[in-house]
Amino acid sequence: MDDTGQSEDLPRREAQDFSRVLRRDRAVEDEAWIRSQLREAPYGVVATDSEHQPFINPLIFAYDEGDNAIYFHTGRRGRIFANISANPRVCFNVCRMGELIARPAAWQFDVEYDSVIVFGEARVMDDPEEARHGLKLLLAKYFPDLHYGQDYTPITTQQLGQTAVYRLEIEAWSGKRNPPA
Repeated sequence: MDDTGQSEDLPRREAQDFSRVLRRDRAVEDEAWIRSQLREAPYGVVATDSEHQPFINPLIFAYDEGDNAIYFHTGRRGRIFANISANPRVCFNVCRMGELIARPAAWQFDVEYDSVIVFGEARVMDDPEEARHGLKLLLAKYFPDLHYGQDYTPITTQQLGQTAVYRLEIEAWSGKRNPPA
């Protein structure tokens, strides 16, 4: 293993290789649509790796469109923290399921959906202001009617020491959808 968690005998593939959508008829190239999905999704799922064992975890997140990054947080102990500390390469997904589609033949049954997959590296924000920025984005997304420092107390340095705030640098993404028939 090298220092990125990659097996030394396997070539590292670029994120763009992973982001290609096989079903070209369902691929979404419109980056405004992809950004919209990341802004509006109520939660996402992060995939991490530990010694070649993949793990997925659902979590709340905020997309910072200006920085083209995703912020989320966890405790400073646990699987996500340990896995990202050992290997910052992650995959992140948001999706929406629509109607089920019944057809005359079983192999033609389908479902409507929208999906975005993101590839990149996640890092814990050690700078308190960067960490606060990520947490403020989360608070603004999930509690838009409440105001930081007015409706609840500001985030303290002591509180920042108990949580890990991550910034996922987006290297590549893909959108895919199966719209209503």
